[in-house]
Amino acid sequence: MKYIKYIFLSIIISTFISCGVYSFTGASIPADVKTFQVNRFENTSLLIEPGLELLFQNTLQDLIQNQTNLNLVTSNGDIVYEGEISNYRVSPTTATSENTAAQNRLTIGIKLRFYNKKKPEDDLEQSFSFFYDYPASSQLIGSQKTTAHDEIFERLTQDIFNATLAKW
Repeated sequence: MKYIKYIFLSIIISTFISCGVYSFTGASIPADVKTFQVNRFENTSLLIEPGLELLFQNTLQDLIQNQTNLNLVTSNGDIVYEGEISNYRVSPTTATSENTAAQNRLTIGIKLRFYNKKKPEDDLEQSFSFFYDYPASSQLIGSQKTTAHDEIFERLTQDIFNATLAKW
């Protein structure tokens, strides 16, 4: 009985090893892909928020580093992320009985270009967008703005990761 446990455990371990690179985050990265780079995402939206490009770039880099074993490089990456922050907009979403805004929505849109030098058929060009709602009585400054950016970028970077490396 003791040997059966060891055989069963060996089969499970060899199954994971033989299936190539597998991650518990759902990423399916070919074995020959070792590096990634995230180029600057220029802010081309009509409303420019200073520092937004760097914040997005850092958030995307952090997510990929935390969910894969890929190494971050500044040039010649096996996979490359680049694009633009194409939309940064605040708009009212709901109204009160006095026809004033009860809630506002910050929407951020990203146009992504993804290149896989090892597997060009995985190259992708796609737009992503997400929003954050906040009370109209609040201004989008300080901690409110930080929370909005963090929540939006957390969702956007996870969507980008899923579309490029997890194939969801």
